Order: sequence, then structure tokens, then C-alpha cells
Amino acid sequence: MKLVNQQLKQALKEWEIAVTALGAGETILLLRKGGIREKSFQVKSSIIWLYPTYEHQKPHLLKPEYAKGVFPVESGWHPETVEIQNCGIITDVLEVASKNCLTALEPYYIWNQQMVEERWKWKPQQPLMVLLLRVYRLSRPQILPYRHAYGGCKSWIELAEPIATDNLTPVLEDREYERQVSAIKSAIAF
Repeated sequence: MKLVNQQLKQALKEWEIAVTALGAGETILLLRKGGIREKSFQVKSSIIWLYPTYEHQKPHLLKPEYAKGVFPVESGWHPETVEIQNCGIITDVLEVASKNCLTALEPYYIWNQQMVEERWKWKPQQPLMVLLLRVYRLSRPQILPYRHAYGGCKSWIELAEPIATDNLTPVLEDREYERQVSAIKSAIAF
């Protein structure tokens, strides 16, 4: 997919700690069922900005190495500005068919077992989706003012102003990304 010379407005909202882990190359995987306001999770765009959120992330729902990086905030709290520094290409959308698949994916995600169980049980009629993201970092983060339209429990937002995809650097080398994709697909193929 072509990333150069694009102006993108589409952003996927995700916990700040997950956005940080994706941007550091510590994971390529997100688990999604959609926001409270959404009937189901759908990928609206395969090339997106990663928009960090803070409200719902809780240290007790993360593996210990990630829990220490999270500070709980009050419901409805949003920062005055938001730093966008990562662009992602959603290369794969996989459906988790069983709890055994979730157990097999444990080495690849940042959440603890309690969070994964809660995500599995929430909206039980809907499948749990695994997103695999090829992440790229901007040479300079873009600082955006927070807007009311960005709030709420929804997966997707459209930024008020587009951000150019110039000067992006892949977080992982191609070979390493493909190795992880292959390992994840193998883990849930049983």
C-alpha cells in the first residue's frame, strides 16, 4: 500500500499504552469488538492514524510490564492536546473462533487474562477481531488540539485536519513483521 504523499484524516482510537507498544514494535496486534456506540466492529480504512485514549485503560487489565505505564484518569477526562505519532496499515483482520485461540495469542498482546476474558464476554453475539498492524512512525509527532467530536466510546474518528504521510519510518523491518504475522496466524489456525 502506498503511504507517501497521502493526507489522512481517519484514526483508530486505542488505549495510549497499546498505541505506545505498537509504536515501539512490542506488538502488532489489537483485539477489537467495537465501541459502546457501535453495533459491531468494522474496519473503515486500512491506512489509519493511531489516536491514543486514556479514559478506559486500567493498570489491573494489563500485563505487569505495561501496567506500570498507565495512570488512571476520571471518566470523561481528555487531554487538551493529543500527540499523533504513528500511522498503521491494517494488514490482516482475523476472527477469534475460541478461547483456545486467545490463549495461543497471549505472547502477542499486552493485556492480562482478566482483560481478554472481559473482551471475549462483552457483546457475546459478536466475534472478537484480531487486527494486525504494520506501524510507521512520523519523523515529528503531530500535536492536535482535543475536540469534542473525538470523544466517546467509538473506534473510529475523523481528524479535523489531515496529516501527511510523508517522512514515515517502519517500526519493524519487513522480515520481522512478516515473521510475527506468520506466527500469529499459525497460533490461531488450530
